[in-house]
Amino acid sequence: MECWRDGVLEKRNNTRQEQYSNTPILPGPDLACRARALQTQLLKYCSDNNVFQASRARAGHYSKKNSGFTLIEILIAIFIFAVVLTTIYTSYTGTFRVVDETESQAEIYRMARIALERMLEDLESTYIQKKEEDPESGEGTIHPFQFVGEDREIKGRGADTLRFTSRAHINLSGQEQDPGTVEIGYYVKENDEGDDFVLYRSDRPMFEEAFPFEEETGGLVLCERLVSVNLTYYEEDGEARESWDSTSDALKDKIPKMVSISLEFLNSSNPEAPFRFMTSVAFPIEQGYP
Repeated sequence: MECWRDGVLEKRNNTRQEQYSNTPILPGPDLACRARALQTQLLKYCSDNNVFQASRARAGHYSKKNSGFTLIEILIAIFIFAVVLTTIYTSYTGTFRVVDETESQAEIYRMARIALERMLEDLESTYIQKKEEDPESGEGTIHPFQFVGEDREIKGRGADTLRFTSRAHINLSGQEQDPGTVEIGYYVKENDEGDDFVLYRSDRPMFEEAFPFEEETGGLVLCERLVSVNLTYYEEDGEARESWDSTSDALKDKIPKMVSISLEFLNSSNPEAPFRFMTSVAFPIEQGYP
């Protein structure tokens, strides 16, 4: 079949068109009308046989099948997620580490303050019993262990001890009776759960049968987590001594003019730099008795 379209003679095959119409298409003036009729029949056929729905379904199937992420996109997403997660974890653990260190230091400062205040109060209440004449010998007597400080070490670290008579008794029994003069002692022992030291304070009335005592027992924990305990004693001329014994011939019936106390606590964040607390107490009393 030949027809004119836009000034051009075209040849068409009527075989396919004839299968949709029982009337063959003939050339003539009604060619355009017949073409429109054929187009209408073709659309109806496609509609009746779901041609367009099937095409759209296939197009949607291919679209869904081809949609998704590539391997590179997945790897980039995993990398970004890992970076964000690492940043959050580092900040989280760092915050808790700072909180733990702050709480630990606050506890150390609290223990040091309590221990030094207790030791200062005890030392300021140091009591020297006056001499009493013995009716038989006529000589004055004084109770031993007035003021005895020993320079000791545990594992190469200072663990000094001190015993002295004082009026600073702490009544934990609930009884109202005043024991008067007591012997107060400070001694250091190793912690059973670590390498740190524990400072003990003992408080015994002088009238007890066990007084004076040789073994350092029966004390209460004053502070722990210690690295070292050092006591320094100063004479009237300012000379420093690492120990003091008022029962010895050189220091008979004397107490030091001043005592310096140094406590070092364990620093968990930097063991090489322990926390150090120092204080001193002067004795405004006359040395010895005639």
